[in-house]
Amino acid sequence: MPHYDLVSFPNHEALAAASAVRWLDQLALGRDARAPYCAALPGGRIAQKFFAAVAGAAKARSVSLAGVHFFWGDERCVPPTDPESNFALARMYLLDPLEIQQDKIHRVRGEIPPERAAGEAEAEMCRIAPMNTEGRPVLDLIVLGMGEDGHVASLFPGAPEEVVRCKSVYLPVVAPKPPPRRITISFATIAAARQVWVLASGEGKEHALGESLSVNGKTPLARVVQERARTVIFTDITT
Repeated sequence: MPHYDLVSFPNHEALAAASAVRWLDQLALGRDARAPYCAALPGGRIAQKFFAAVAGAAKARSVSLAGVHFFWGDERCVPPTDPESNFALARMYLLDPLEIQQDKIHRVRGEIPPERAAGEAEAEMCRIAPMNTEGRPVLDLIVLGMGEDGHVASLFPGAPEEVVRCKSVYLPVVAPKPPPRRITISFATIAAARQVWVLASGEGKEHALGESLSVNGKTPLARVVQERARTVIFTDITT
C-alpha cells in the first residue's frame, strides 16, 4: 500500500486554494489547547500562492491563526529583509496580513553563522513543541515544496550521509543552487511530524514526482514518503 495520498488539481491556483481551506478547516475544529499548535512553512513559488490563499480565506471565514506557532522548513543564509529569505516571503503574504504576533514567529536567523542559526532554531523548536519518546519535537504540520530534482526543504539529492542520517532538528547545508548556504530541517524532524503536506507544483517536475512516488524512489521526497506512515501530496503535475 502507498504511504501517501495524492490530491490532484488543474492548476496552482486551485491547489493553493484547496490546501489553504483544508488547513483552515482543521484549525477551525480546534484541538487540545494545553499543547501549542506548531507548523513549519515552506519557501518557493507555490508557497507565495499558498500563503496568500490562507490569509484571504482566514479573513473571509474569520478563522484565527493567532494560536499557531510558525517555524520554517528551511532558510537561506541571508538577512530577513533579503528577497531570497523564506521568512520575508511568509511575512509579506501571510504573517503581516493576518497580524501574527511576534511571540508566535520563530524564524531561522539566516543572517548569523549557519551552525549557530541551526542550533538556535533547534533550541527554540524544542522549547515550544511537544517532544516524542525519542526526544524529538513533534510539529502538528510541516508544509513542504518540491523542486525539479525532488528536493524538499533544503534536502537535495546526493547529500552526504551525515546530512541524510542527521538526528538534529536543523542543520546547515550547502545547496547545489543559489544561494548555496542554507539551514534546513532534517529528515528525522519531518518523519516525526503529525502531518506532512507537500505542495508539488510547476512545470518540469513530472519525472521528479513520478520517481518520488515509486516504491524504490531515491529522491529526498521519496525518502520522506518512505519514512512516514502517511504524507499528503497536493499537485498540479500530471505524472
